[in-house]
Amino acid sequence: MDEEQIATMKKVFQMFDQGKTGYVECNKFVNILNTLGQAFDEDELKARIAENDPNQEGKVDFERFCAIVMPFLEEDDDEAMHEELKEAFRLYDKGGDGYITTQTLKEILKELDNKLTDEDLDGIIDEIDEDGSGTVDFDEFMEMMTGE
Repeated sequence: MDEEQIATMKKVFQMFDQGKTGYVECNKFVNILNTLGQAFDEDELKARIAENDPNQEGKVDFERFCAIVMPFLEEDDDEAMHEELKEAFRLYDKGGDGYITTQTLKEILKELDNKLTDEDLDGIIDEIDEDGSGTVDFDEFMEMMTGE
């Protein structure tokens, strides 16, 4: 978690730690995620709570609170990034063929980092375009942009 996320989590934790006990009751997590505007799967939430409240005390401290809430927030970030990359790919896939040329990809990379040399760009392209087709499909593009 970065500092901004920690600060946000502390504010939310304090808001739901009504008795200022240093704990948040487990039955409040539905409200917490709704307050954060976060979609969630109820079974997954129950599993995360059970995992982080092994003694079934019905309450968790800040560290365990973060362990329950953060995965839901990170999933949302991943989905948003996936959608943004999908839209970027679509913009460059002018023919709607499901691929972009390696030349177009070089231009994109050059725009993202003007310090890249032609040798750098050729190396990146060789790594991505494994079959040497001269094109990059969406999956190859996603793998390059996310490292997954």
